Amino acid sequence: MTATDTRPRIAEALRAASDHLLALMRPEGYWEGRLSSSALSTATAMSALAVAGIEEDRPLLRGGAAWLAATQNEDGGWGDTPDSPSNLSTTLLALSALRLAEVTDSAGPVLAAAEGYAARHAGVTPEERVAALERIYGADRTFAVPILMNCALAGLVPWRLIPGLPFEMAAFPQRAYRALRLHVVSYALPALIAIGILLARRAPSRNPALRLLRRALEPAALRRLAAIQPEHGGFLEATPLTSFVAMSLIPVFGAGHPVARRCLGFLRASAREDGSWPIDTNLSAWVTTGAVSALAAAGRLGDLDAGRTRRWILERQYRVVHPYTGAAPGGWGWTHLPGGVPDGDDTSGALVALRHLREEIPGSAPPTVGEGRTASEDPLRLGAEWLLGLQNDDGGWPTFCRGWGKLPFDRSSPDITAHALRALRASGEGGARVGRAVKRGLAYLARVQRPNGAW
Repeated sequence: MTATDTRPRIAEALRAASDHLLALMRPEGYWEGRLSSSALSTATAMSALAVAGIEEDRPLLRGGAAWLAATQNEDGGWGDTPDSPSNLSTTLLALSALRLAEVTDSAGPVLAAAEGYAARHAGVTPEERVAALERIYGADRTFAVPILMNCALAGLVPWRLIPGLPFEMAAFPQRAYRALRLHVVSYALPALIAIGILLARRAPSRNPALRLLRRALEPAALRRLAAIQPEHGGFLEATPLTSFVAMSLIPVFGAGHPVARRCLGFLRASAREDGSWPIDTNLSAWVTTGAVSALAAAGRLGDLDAGRTRRWILERQYRVVHPYTGAAPGGWGWTHLPGGVPDGDDTSGALVALRHLREEIPGSAPPTVGEGRTASEDPLRLGAEWLLGLQNDDGGWPTFCRGWGKLPFDRSSPDITAHALRALRASGEGGARVGRAVKRGLAYLARVQRPNGAW
């Protein structure tokens, strides 16, 4: 076929896709973002509910076990989604969950297959499995320690083999964390506190002074944990993080502890009818800003109530210092739900979408939406300032916070950096500071480009 022949087909495909996208928009002016069900989320939620031991949760445990059995890969393991290849971390979590849940004798073949996968990829002794996870995650304890803690609750590894977490650091101001070079990333503070307390109880330090210090600072750390918990209980809207907090607190303080009780409520509310749990609840802001940019590229913003969608995006901008990450005002998170936090990629997406929507509404002035906002406050300018403050020392942009070290999510990322550069251009901000930031960002991208041209 010639290029001329394909043009009508391309135009028709574009119309059909745009019509479909417009039809999916909710009356409030945004789009929902539904994530895949996840073996990792399902396993951690099951473990938390099993540790709580509440009889009313037995149907959820049976449903989760049935879903895990139905989605187990042929090699005996599980991946991040039902369509993903198996990995050791998720398989160990699923194995732990099925042992803790004790829902049915028919789980025997599923457990045997999972044990076989774990033995092939991590050995059979607890020491070998701890070493295997350490090889995967290195110095970053954000993922390895919660997985090992879940395994210890299920009797798969002894507590003495799990590295401790310095939960007492929660008593320090947030701005000091980077200087202290913690071995967890910024967004994992709830796990640092809850798991750290459990590990300090199950495998106390040999240093008597440190033991006394930790017991003395435990109440302050728990108050900090309660203060950063969203009203509906879900930390970051994420089942795994919320589950890890719950299963750590319950053995020490019981299922009636206020933070644990709210965590369990979130887990019950986010369970799906098929027995699974999603990795996160709703990427509404991310999908909405992406939809706006797509419709702008398709020339279809005129079919949208641009003012309504613009107001919805503006109302998602954080206008105060975030109590969880300590992020300055001006950023956007991925969701309209209370567990979200501002991050680099969603802030970039919002800035680009707002530029498109501003152009769609001729003569639109900076809005006066939201408490404390004045007519002189341009949300694009505030968002650009937020992005400038997020840039790492290496010139790139991370996900949540300027890096504490070289750990995932606080480490610079090429795609997030590219999106930030595009957003700074869309914001319309100029001046020497923006120029320097762009130059450093481009230098970072040039430095991390692979020899074959890819990133």
